[in-house]
Amino acid sequence: MSRYAWVLLLSMAAPLALSLFPGLKFYRSLRSLILSLSLVLAIFGSWDIFAVYRGHWSFDADAVWRIRIINLPVEEVLFFPVITFCCIFTWESLMYLKRKVK
Repeated sequence: MSRYAWVLLLSMAAPLALSLFPGLKFYRSLRSLILSLSLVLAIFGSWDIFAVYRGHWSFDADAVWRIRIINLPVEEVLFFPVITFCCIFTWESLMYLKRKVK
């Protein structure tokens, strides 16, 4: 497994497991979650594709898999939904805790 994939896996492990906590009800709006993940992927993925095309940045071949999607390593494509999920999970968790404290 690539280093980048390990980072994504470790980033996603706790939020994914904890999102199943019954009180959190994280998936009460699955449609909104999917829309959010898709929008972030479309907007920032497009920007990433353009930046790589223009040579503004590149990816270490030793740190990523050779599989590419529109000239981006698959890990980079997965980065956007994974990290967005982690951010939304964090927000929802904080809102849950805020409700519990009141």
